[in-house]
Order: sequence, then structure tokens, then C-alpha cells
Amino acid sequence: MWEIYEHRRLARILERLPEPVLKRYEKWKDIIRISGPQGLRRIKGFHDEALRGEWKGHRSSRLGLQYRVIYQVEADEVIVYVLDLNAHDYRRK
Repeated sequence: MWEIYEHRRLARILERLPEPVLKRYEKWKDIIRISGPQGLRRIKGFHDEALRGEWKGHRSSRLGLQYRVIYQVEADEVIVYVLDLNAHDYRRK
């Protein structure tokens, strides 16, 4: 079993999420608890991927077309740190 630790600001973010995204996040946590990040990679709908740039060392999973969960895996322990859940901005600058 994997441990999931959520950042303290995540509680405020979760209050404002649309219901379908919140349900998808709960399903995401169930998969992580049981089979870890490897389980997410087997489910194509989450599009789990490693991040680059300033987020190097973190991973991202889709919770819908707009929302992403950003997390980090502690390799020597069985822990997942959820850092952020945000609306992804597709507009190019």
C-alpha cells in the first residue's frame, strides 16, 4: 500500500473543484494507494507523465481535459506527495 500526503493548501482547492473532477481525483487516489504510480501508467486516461523544467522530478496526471494533479514520488519510501491540483492553461503566450 502507498501512502498519500496532500499539501495543506489542497483542502481549499478541493472545495472549489467541479464534482466530476473531484470524483476523478478520488479514483486517482484509490489507484495510487493500491498499485502506486505504475498502476496509473497502465490506465491511458490519466496520461501520467514526468514533468520537465522547473517541475523536474514531479509527475502529472490528467483528471479531465482541463485539470491536472501534480505529485512527487519518494522512491526510498512508499509515499506520494500531492503538491497541486490545478486547471491547466492551454493558451499560448
